[in-house]
Amino acid sequence: MTNAEPGANRVTRALDAITRTIGRATAWLIIPMVGSLVYEVAARYLFDAPTIWAYDMTYMLYGTFFMLGSAWTLQRGGHIRTDTFYAEWTPRRKALVDAACYVLFFLPAMLVFLKLGAEYFWKSFGQNERIVTSPWLPIVWPFKFVMPLTAVLLLMQGISELIKDLGVILHREAA
Repeated sequence: MTNAEPGANRVTRALDAITRTIGRATAWLIIPMVGSLVYEVAARYLFDAPTIWAYDMTYMLYGTFFMLGSAWTLQRGGHIRTDTFYAEWTPRRKALVDAACYVLFFLPAMLVFLKLGAEYFWKSFGQNERIVTSPWLPIVWPFKFVMPLTAVLLLMQGISELIKDLGVILHREAA
């Protein structure tokens, strides 16, 4: 961003900081996830005493890890992209295509994801939903809350990326 848009620059820095902080905090979920797997394997194969909770905990933590890390991955450019043509484009052309995709596809899809994820969460929360296929019947609504939270984080980061792309388009800045 140029000095002409200090407000836009401040917005992107703030949104990026939120994404970075949540992404780094989410990365630590790998420890309890791996810990529950190791505990289950040790309990099952060393002591012949499998747990009733480790499988459920592992897949719920993995889903949380995957979902909450998606905005940080977006910020770092880690999502899948077809680079056949894209890699050869100028920064301005990349920004034009990215901005169009954010406006036409990404942001509307994230709004739908937010709406549906929030409905899914509130229904689960209202019923104090539990996983009935598991013997320990864990509550599931905290993990369903991750869906609307992920949508909010992706919306915020998508807006940040769109603002950056507009800066490149309007001022021919390097991406």
